[in-house]
Amino acid sequence: MITRRKLIWTGLLAGAFTPDACAAPPPQNDPVAIINAIYTRAAKGKGDGGGAFVIENKAAKTKYLSKSLVELWAKADANTPKGDVGPIDFDPVTNSQEPDVKSFKVVAEKLDADKAIIAVTITGRTARAKPSDDIVRYNFVRDDSKWKIDDISGTIDGEAWSIRDILKESLKELA
Repeated sequence: MITRRKLIWTGLLAGAFTPDACAAPPPQNDPVAIINAIYTRAAKGKGDGGGAFVIENKAAKTKYLSKSLVELWAKADANTPKGDVGPIDFDPVTNSQEPDVKSFKVVAEKLDADKAIIAVTITGRTARAKPSDDIVRYNFVRDDSKWKIDDISGTIDGEAWSIRDILKESLKELA
C-alpha cells in the first residue's frame, strides 16, 4: 500500500539524485576559470579595455597575483624614480600597448595540485606580425589555498618576456 508519506519520501529521494542535484558547483577558484573571467572582461565592448584592471593598484594585484609577485612588483615600483613609468609599461594581459581582444582561447597546459600553466591565445581585430605574440602564459601557484598568478609571459616581436624577469631586471639596473 502506498501512503502519502511514502510518496513524499520517494519524491524527495528521486529529486535528491537528479543530475542537477548531484552536480558539484562550478569551482570559483581554479586557474582556467580565473583566466576566462579576466579575458571575458578584457574582450567586452570593442575589446580595447585591456587587462590593466589586474595590475592597476595594490588591491587588484593582491586579488590576482601571488604574494611573492606582489612583493617583487612593490619593490620594483618603490625603486622607480618619481614621475617615471614603472618597469611594466604595457598591458601584459593583452601583450600590448593598445589592447585588441576580439576573442580568446584558454588551454590548461599543466594542472597540478599546487602549480598550473594556462595559455591564452588572443585573436584581435588586427593581426600581429608574429603568431607567437598572440599567446600569453600564466604560471599559477597556490597561495593560502587560493590560485594566484605567479608570472605572466609571452613574446613581443618573437622575443620572450616575463613579468618576473622584467621586474628583477629593473632592480638590477638600480644596483
